[in-house]
Amino acid sequence: MNAVVIAVSLMLILSFARVNVVIALTISAVVAGLVGGLDINQTISAFNEGLGGGAQIALSYALLGAFAAALSHSGLATLISHSIIKKVGKSPDSTNTKIVRWSLLSAILAMAISSQNLLPIHIAFIPILIPPLLHVISKLQIDRRLVACLLTFGLVTTYMILPVGFGGIFLNDILLANLNSNGLDAISSQIPKAMLLPALGMIFGLLVAFLFTYRKPREYKAVEEQAETEQQVTVNKKSIVVSLAAIVATLVIQLQTGSMIFGALTGFMIFSFSGILKNASGQDLFNQGVIMMANIGFIMIAAAGFAEVVKSTGEVTTLVSSLGEFIGDNKPLAAILMLVVGLLITMGIGSSFSTIPIIATIYVPLALSFGFSIPATIALVGTAAALGDAGSPASDSTLGPTAGLNVDGQHDHIRDSVIPTFIHFNLPLLAFGWIAAMVL
Repeated sequence: MNAVVIAVSLMLILSFARVNVVIALTISAVVAGLVGGLDINQTISAFNEGLGGGAQIALSYALLGAFAAALSHSGLATLISHSIIKKVGKSPDSTNTKIVRWSLLSAILAMAISSQNLLPIHIAFIPILIPPLLHVISKLQIDRRLVACLLTFGLVTTYMILPVGFGGIFLNDILLANLNSNGLDAISSQIPKAMLLPALGMIFGLLVAFLFTYRKPREYKAVEEQAETEQQVTVNKKSIVVSLAAIVATLVIQLQTGSMIFGALTGFMIFSFSGILKNASGQDLFNQGVIMMANIGFIMIAAAGFAEVVKSTGEVTTLVSSLGEFIGDNKPLAAILMLVVGLLITMGIGSSFSTIPIIATIYVPLALSFGFSIPATIALVGTAAALGDAGSPASDSTLGPTAGLNVDGQHDHIRDSVIPTFIHFNLPLLAFGWIAAMVL
């Protein structure tokens, strides 16, 4: 058995068995190293070397958590929450409730899509936008698994087909560049067209989640602590102005510097020196933010170590190379196996952006040897990389939604984010990616 297959399978089994994802990643990294031919010292060295790659993301999330905590004490979130609840009215079955419900879900989806292209802030908006809306989401009895699917759909699908913002990086700077460097001779205009059919699989999965799987209301426990906090917050014009200024400053600084760290730090400092947070000290708010985001930060750090060990074994190349011997001349089988291997690799590494350089080196010559066209090869490599981004326990496309939806402890990362997104996005993406490889 290949070390990548064993390590990823073990990581998923441990995660589904309710073992903490950080521990699951660490144990799986050690197993990957030992099975891949590294000794224990080499494995630990590679793991430690990879940890530094996740430190920046962890600090970013900690500061974003502090900013989100400050925003929740400013009163703006309370104002938005109460105004939505007023519009809902007393009857949970009223037409007005349905309108507000669909409007809220549409707004969350629009923000998720915008975060990749229009305002390329990635998951930075989630700990700011979602926690203040949890009270409203619970009152409307919206299934949080649906919200997780909405967020993940916006985070993944848009970079697959729109060459702007993160989509421009994924499609042109990474996918096109690696395809051509391995002898494909593709042009930029072919990339979005080739990825359109696989993206339809994501749309299909979202519609299934919307219309069937999570259509029914789901009850959540009311959090007394949250209600008390909301009553203590005094909403005034100064609080609203400072909050809006902090949000704008956070977005502007992040876009200008390309750093979530300095963007979140700017917003937090504006709150700290504004004088509107009289009921909480800056230290308390920072601690609240770190506590809220600590889990996602540690998972990203462990995931970076796991990815470095897997790369150090060289087993990714071995896994991909072995496809040619196993497939023979069966073109349909070649397409599905290439996609499945991409799924395994991305679920282990946790990033489609990092997967493309690894698999393109082998996938492009392999696809051309089987007679796949240029658009079909683009679809194969692009889909193989995107697969797993939605359903990986270590992907920020699932960790981000969990960070926002689990603030009150009622949203499990594996069962409420990872499994729903895997079922609704990875499975359709496999099917539609295979169809694209066959018909393009």
